[in-house]
Amino acid sequence: MSEFINNASKRKDALKAIIRKLHAGESVESLQEEFNEVIAEASASDIAQAEREVIAEGLPVADIQKLCDLHVAVFQQGLESQPAPESVPGHPVYNFRLENEVISRVLESIEGSLARVLAGDKNALKSLRLAAGNLNLIERHYEWKENLLFPVMEKYGFEGPSKVMWGVHNDIRKAIRNLQSLMNSDPLDLETVDAEYLDMAKAVRDMFYKEEKVLLPEALTRLSQADWDMIKAESLSLKKDAATAEPAQEEAPVVASEGKISLSTGALTQEQINLMLTNLPVDITFVDENDKVCFFSQTSERIFVRTAAIIGRSVQNCHPPQSVHVVQGIVDDFRAGKRDVAEFWIQMGGKFVHIRYFALRDPQGAYKGVIEVTQDVSAIRALEGERRLLDDKA
Repeated sequence: MSEFINNASKRKDALKAIIRKLHAGESVESLQEEFNEVIAEASASDIAQAEREVIAEGLPVADIQKLCDLHVAVFQQGLESQPAPESVPGHPVYNFRLENEVISRVLESIEGSLARVLAGDKNALKSLRLAAGNLNLIERHYEWKENLLFPVMEKYGFEGPSKVMWGVHNDIRKAIRNLQSLMNSDPLDLETVDAEYLDMAKAVRDMFYKEEKVLLPEALTRLSQADWDMIKAESLSLKKDAATAEPAQEEAPVVASEGKISLSTGALTQEQINLMLTNLPVDITFVDENDKVCFFSQTSERIFVRTAAIIGRSVQNCHPPQSVHVVQGIVDDFRAGKRDVAEFWIQMGGKFVHIRYFALRDPQGAYKGVIEVTQDVSAIRALEGERRLLDDKA
């Protein structure tokens, strides 16, 4: 047993050395030859642990992200020797892998149409643009990972690799938006479209590999049946598994206590509080003084996806690596009393979204957390003149 542990420790150290040498600029080929024996025995867990440790030792997540493709290329021999994750229809992993197959067919459809357009078939342009619209399936696929799988895996120490993947997701999202914009331009720059597509498709297919050979084996090893049951139930709220999931069971209603909850100005039942929060024209997320997500309102038209998996999650892990430093800065300022409000506004999917963060303090001024309030203010911005109460005509 001690020999196995020692070998595992040496293997992990060798993998960390590979990552550092890649960071220093050594070629994939030289490292693959040098560490051939170690690589052949490498597991997904070994690679994930090595990534976690070099991040903890100071190598930036952004650098790990840049090296992620090289990691897979170098470790491919060892990873290929592992069996594919076993799952059954209805299991989240089964549905996840099924989605990868669907996305693969979308890529193949785009490639077929693009080849015909490049060959001079103008009639294929319509089918090319239609197929490119299906790339939005990738966004839904990544949302599932970020909002359901990553939060649960972080509870088991799988934090570094999830941050790296999230960063790559955002790169792919940006590439898809750029490609779709190029495809809808007139005149169409076919040479640029072809080059942009090839880069995007390679990144998507590389992510397939990382998911199926690293992420999913790790998830199947670490997560309990209760975790998978929760993920399956929450998947329905993201409209992920509607086609393959079993019929949802009607949940027993939550019975509020007979007494009301005393508030600073009045008292409400649990049901009344829930009704009020879910019917406000804003989305609310509450993070406590320990930076843990404690609550979010589930409104009918929520702007940003939230699932129950984020409850108890560190707020720093609820944002992609590219923006987490901004979030941390806001929280640090709130905690230090430097400011009480931070706000941003973005245009997204035809909506003008106003995002505000408010510091929460008790009567003595002690920091108690932050509340995020998000609202689509498109209709408000379009208001003109005035409309008084007496003008209402139901």
